Amino acid sequence: MAVPPGPSPRLPSESSPPPAAAGPSRRAVLRGAAVAGAVLVTGGALDRGGVPAHADAEYDVVVVGCGASGMTAALTAAKRGLSVVVVEKAPTFGGSAARSGAGIWVPCNEVILAAGVPDTPAKAAAYLARVVGTGVPADRQAAYLANGPAMISFVIRNSPLRFRWMEGYSDYYPEFPGGMPNGRSIEPDQLDGHILGAELANLNPSYIPTPDGLVVFSADYKWLTLSAVNPQGLAVSAQCVQRGVEAALRGEKPLTMGQALAGGLRAGLQSAGVPVWLNTPLADLRVESGRVTGAVVTRNGAQTLVRARRAVVVGSGGFEHSPTMRREFQRQPIGTDWTVGAKENTGDGIEAGERAGAALDLMDDAWWGPAIPLPDQPYFCLAERTLPGCLLVNGKGVRFVNEGAPYSDVVHVMYDRDTPSSRHIPAWLITDQQYRDRYLFKDVPPLLPLPEEWYQSGAAFKAVTLDQLAGKIGVPAAALRSTVARFNGFAFTGRDLDFHRGDSVYDRYYADPYVRPNPCLAPLWLPPFYAFKIVPGDLGTKGGMRTDARARVLRADGTPIPGLYAAGNASGAVMGHSYAGAGSTIGPAMTFGYIAANDIAANP
Repeated sequence: MAVPPGPSPRLPSESSPPPAAAGPSRRAVLRGAAVAGAVLVTGGALDRGGVPAHADAEYDVVVVGCGASGMTAALTAAKRGLSVVVVEKAPTFGGSAARSGAGIWVPCNEVILAAGVPDTPAKAAAYLARVVGTGVPADRQAAYLANGPAMISFVIRNSPLRFRWMEGYSDYYPEFPGGMPNGRSIEPDQLDGHILGAELANLNPSYIPTPDGLVVFSADYKWLTLSAVNPQGLAVSAQCVQRGVEAALRGEKPLTMGQALAGGLRAGLQSAGVPVWLNTPLADLRVESGRVTGAVVTRNGAQTLVRARRAVVVGSGGFEHSPTMRREFQRQPIGTDWTVGAKENTGDGIEAGERAGAALDLMDDAWWGPAIPLPDQPYFCLAERTLPGCLLVNGKGVRFVNEGAPYSDVVHVMYDRDTPSSRHIPAWLITDQQYRDRYLFKDVPPLLPLPEEWYQSGAAFKAVTLDQLAGKIGVPAAALRSTVARFNGFAFTGRDLDFHRGDSVYDRYYADPYVRPNPCLAPLWLPPFYAFKIVPGDLGTKGGMRTDARARVLRADGTPIPGLYAAGNASGAVMGHSYAGAGSTIGPAMTFGYIAANDIAANP
């Protein structure tokens, strides 16, 4: 069996340092709230916190969270004939999905099959099993693969969303059995935001907005990065401009990526008559005789009980912006400043589920990726660390990983190897002026200077020599010189003997095809030299309530909590500690939202 270069996916069975001890204050609060709830739901005029004992509203299904998982669950339930309401903490809809590139990893869906991708259920099952390992039950993996294609077809037929194959965006471990070197991921096609009417103003903004006048898809970015040195990059840039001009002539508000995904799902809810209550955070779950029967929310400044005749589906996102939960469950150093997840994701739904008796899974993990802590917000690095002419070093000035490996693996290595005597957090991305002259870096075009604020904040450094650069970032000068010299030798031969960068098809996706003999490797020789601080960023946490193949929330003894379902980052990820391909967050989130709603409809 071929194994891709660089770090292999970290399987749940592998050892890792235990999470920090539970914070007694949070646990005490949870225990106290659970006890209080068990007493107060027995009767009386008021429940805890002054919540009316009688519901202010009643629906078949209450969905918590208006992101990809929540909206898919709500749309599915509505089309199955159930009455549904969506409650959302934020003043906007879309959550982290709206901020994202909106890749969706769902094998064997109708979009990729129509494009001629030679996928089969057997290939997908073999690949996912190899990536995920034994830590995720086989029936959950099977449920995801069996329902994912149906979910995509359902969304296409019940919303204005259409999808495009991200051709060439390889699975993250294409050399594994069943892996697809040309990729399985899809993304939303262009959508006219005007279909949302006034609701368009409530769409959560993108993480990095597309420049005005351009229409850019996720699959375009690899070529835009190369537009100064590659004819196809120039052609794709021209296409982005042309799409923008055509949309303007048609009087459209063009949406792509996460904006299109969230907008299209919201338009589907509008057509289905599903109400969405924004600015309505979850306070708690209503539990009666061991069954979840509703949600206590704060609406218009008042505690409101929304009763669920059938079930509550929690799709409220992860806990990436909860410093308390991150300190309790995750390895240090960690915080809330390095994530690009929606700021409202503070673990409210997970904590409410825990109070109701839910077991938790994967709380130590996240959808990691190397990030540069820029002064305005962290920047999640994709192409920048893969393009030829750069390398990553630790606090000793030594390479420690295949820079082009899947982003979650790079951060796992950073954490696994970080010790007081050998710091890997922060790490440093080292490059030179030739690299800066050739490639887009974030949104800074080649040849243009980097923003001065980057230097002032300590996120970037520049020096005429490697020795001077080493002094600025606090690594041994001799070690950095030796590391760069050895790396330059690999660039000339085209073979990275230390970490095999460029051996995998995935490594080469964001590479430069005009660089030979290895499109991932080029020497660093032209001063000045640059260093960018690299920290463990993330797209969101991936731990949450334990769920089964039907998306039902489970207790520690494996029994389901009646009336409670979870999907997306409020639940433990079906990907376990790994990442199958672009869209391994959103694909399962939407699929298990779909599964939850169908299970509720089928089991009254």
